[in-house]
Amino acid sequence: MAIVKVIEVIASSEKGIEDALQSAVKEVSKTIHNIDSIYVKDIKAHVKEGKITSYGLICKVSFRIDSKER
Repeated sequence: MAIVKVIEVIASSEKGIEDALQSAVKEVSKTIHNIDSIYVKDIKAHVKEGKITSYGLICKVSFRIDSKER
């Protein structure tokens, strides 16, 4: 039986939403393996002088826990 764990992460980018999402996956992948999916829970943009300066995402990352045979 597979066990799936979910963690919540925050990512940001000055380039765009897709770049922030890729950044989240890249950073989480450094320490978490077996990532199955990423769900964007919330999106926001920072605005300065009428222009978007950066994008922020709150994401839920799902990954399978390694099973160890005994």
